[in-house]
Order: sequence, then C-alpha cells, then structure tokens
Amino acid sequence: MKDTLRRLLPKQNITLTDGQLDTLARFGQALLEKNQVMNLTAITEPEKVAELHFYDCLALLNAADFRGKRVIDIGCGAGFPGVPLKIAEPSMDLTLLDSLGKRMDWLREVLPELQVEANVVTARAEEYVVNCRESFDIAVSRAVARLNILAELCLPYVKVGGVFLAMKGQLADVELEEAKKGIALLGGKVERVFEYEVSSAVHRAVVIRKETATPPKYPRPFAKIKKSPL
Repeated sequence: MKDTLRRLLPKQNITLTDGQLDTLARFGQALLEKNQVMNLTAITEPEKVAELHFYDCLALLNAADFRGKRVIDIGCGAGFPGVPLKIAEPSMDLTLLDSLGKRMDWLREVLPELQVEANVVTARAEEYVVNCRESFDIAVSRAVARLNILAELCLPYVKVGGVFLAMKGQLADVELEEAKKGIALLGGKVERVFEYEVSSAVHRAVVIRKETATPPKYPRPFAKIKKSPL
C-alpha cells in the first residue's frame, strides 16, 4: 500500500510523511481484516485499496483547503473519504456520519488504535442535522446518492461561505444538470468541477459553495427527498 501511494501521490502534488503512510497502511490492513467478517469494501487487493480508496480520497486535498477546518463526512461507510483526509491533514476537526451501526462501531474501535481523532456518529443525515445545522466549513460525501438527493442531505450542514464536495464519476455532468435547481434552492452555487484520474478513469469532485443559508424546511424526511428530489 505504501509503495503504491509513494508512486501515485506525486501526481496530485501530495506529500505525506512516512508516519502518515504507515497509518494509512495500518488502516487499510484493519479494513481488509474486518472485511472478512463484515461487508466494508468490494476492493480486497492492498494495492487497489491504496489506489481506489486512499489515493481517490486524498485527491480532495486539491479541491479545498482542509487545514484547521471543521469537516463532516456524510454517509462515510467504512470511513471514506474522511479518515484518509484526517490522516493527511491532522489539523482538521472530523465528524464521521453514517446510519449503519456495525460500521460505525468498527470505526470507534479502530481509529483510537491508529491515534486518529474523529467524532463518530451513528445517525441518519436528515435527522442529525438538527444538532449541528450550518456549523461545518466542509461537507464531503462519496458514493452515497445522486447529487439531486445528496445536496439536500449535505448542504444544510455547511455554514455560509463553506463548501460541499461531492465525489462523483463519469455521470457527474448529468447529475449536476438535474441538481442545479435544488442546489440553488438550498443556498449553494457550483464553483467548479475538480477532475483527476484514478486507474485510467476520470473522477470528479463537484465543489459547491454555500452562498446563503438553507431554508429551515430542508432537509425534508428522506422518503420525500427520494420521491421528489428538488
């Protein structure tokens, strides 16, 4: 894993210490070990974990400045992209949010062993927001839902002036077109689409700036969000 990252990270002008590479590799190893008894990832080769999980997530360091920021990873699953970002930028204050209790229990167990600090929360995104509405500098999300649904789950967490980074693949343009109206309604504006290559495929991070406060009625209950996206 470390050799793969040493080879790939210069492509994004990202430099990590040996200690940070060690921590990432230990997290990857713990992920693969736990994956034998719990479904955490479909990627099981160490080199592929390094490339398709770690390198993919770390590319976000070029999409926004995470230094000293309050960050929430919504629908984090096994900890992506939040955990690799926290390892690479320890100054950020990270909250990991997901509704799947077993995965979050595992993160609560493994992160202290790696000396990675994070607030690990088991809750639904549309419900937990009442505790911390518009209090994060950055919200990130990877492989959770289409953008017209995801924006309503994530933008209410972001303070005015902050950013929401939605990690997307080839269909980013299509999703962006169908989500534009909703993004504006939620107080956001698409700033740019950050593109980078992972394993010969183009990946995209949609960078949405929070320009005005999200109206209090959003987010709606998830059934309504899914049935009629903004």
